[in-house]
Amino acid sequence: MSGKAGVAARGTPLPGKKVRGSETGRPVMALLDLASRRGLLRVVWELRRGPLKFRPLQAACGGVSPSLLNTRLRELRDARLVELTDEGYQLTPLGHGLYRAFEPISAWADGWTKDLKKHAGKD
Repeated sequence: MSGKAGVAARGTPLPGKKVRGSETGRPVMALLDLASRRGLLRVVWELRRGPLKFRPLQAACGGVSPSLLNTRLRELRDARLVELTDEGYQLTPLGHGLYRAFEPISAWADGWTKDLKKHAGKD
């Protein structure tokens, strides 16, 4: 842990801070650094329909370890993408925006899958 309570030494990638791939913390690079962390997008995906308490969220994420889930939730909260309410963890308006931004990528991936199946064994 770093000097700031609850923040891992690696820190949460945020715009304007040095992140993987950018010395200046370009916003898109901060997002890609954050989104590439293991299990992070799964948490966003599982919260897309509404709040979940820790254990149901852990189960929805395929039984991810509590320490990994806690780390991802801390990063998502630091980035203001998730908040903790009395009802559980939920996406903030920014978090919902991130989910919506990935919908076209999901549609593209569906088309890619269909294309791969269509051409399977033809190479």
